[in-house]
Amino acid sequence: MTAAMAAERTRQRIVLVVDDDPDILQTLALCLSTEGYEVLMASNGQEALDVLRRQKPACILLDLMMPVMDGWQFVAELEHRGRRDVPLLILSADRAVQGHAQQLRASAHLAKPFDLDDLLGKVQLLTGGALAN
Repeated sequence: MTAAMAAERTRQRIVLVVDDDPDILQTLALCLSTEGYEVLMASNGQEALDVLRRQKPACILLDLMMPVMDGWQFVAELEHRGRRDVPLLILSADRAVQGHAQQLRASAHLAKPFDLDDLLGKVQLLTGGALAN
C-alpha cells in the first residue's frame, strides 16, 4: 500500500459532527468512534470551518439551526472557499429537512430524532463502505 493510499484510507475514517447540542455531539462521537471512526466535533459552523483548516473529513454531519454560524451559512462559506467536495449529511429537527437537504445539495439527511443504526448506515455509505474494526 502506498503512502497516498494509506492517507486516503485514514481520511475515510474521519467524520466531522457539527451540532450545538453537546448531548448530541457526545452521543454521536461515542457511537461513531465505537464503529471505528475518528470523530471531529464543532458546536457551530465557524468552529467547523476552523476544523476544516486542519483536517479533511470523509463526511460532515451538519445540524442546521445553530448559533454563531448556522448550517446554511456554513454551506455557503464552504462553497465560497471551494470546499464542497466533502459529502454532507444534514441532521435537523425541522420537518422540512428533506427540502432543506435538497436546497443545500446534501448527500443525505436525517430528521431528529433519528435511529443510530440509520445514521451509521448513511455514514458508512458516505465514507465509502465498511470499516474493519
